[in-house]
Amino acid sequence: MSNMNLSDTEIEMLLIGKWRFNTNWEKNSIEFKDNMTYEQTRIQTFLLSKPREFITGNKFTGVWHVNDRRLCLIVKTVPKSFFNLQILILSRVNLADMIASIYSIFVTENYEVIEIDKLKFLISDKNHRIAGIKIN
Repeated sequence: MSNMNLSDTEIEMLLIGKWRFNTNWEKNSIEFKDNMTYEQTRIQTFLLSKPREFITGNKFTGVWHVNDRRLCLIVKTVPKSFFNLQILILSRVNLADMIASIYSIFVTENYEVIEIDKLKFLISDKNHRIAGIKIN
């Protein structure tokens, strides 16, 4: 992997594309787009986390940027959430999307970019290091 003398813009350019990584209880796929939006799929692998997946869904979309070597993910929609309801009389009610938008004002997912190149990355949240590979 490359050394970390990269600028935030260079890190952003390397991140554009589709990546796969696993955490202790999740399998993740995330696509960073050049318009600074992302689409993420999270599959819960721990049985007791499955109810969470049922409530929030497994897809997330939002905006992203890198600031001081920190990858910031801001969730804007959760399109497969149980709480995005279709009510017969009314149009679609995206309650989960509204909650995600309000929640994202106060909480942003932050990851320190430790190492990155064209094929692999190593990032860290508060508790864990996460290794990912580019899949396209």
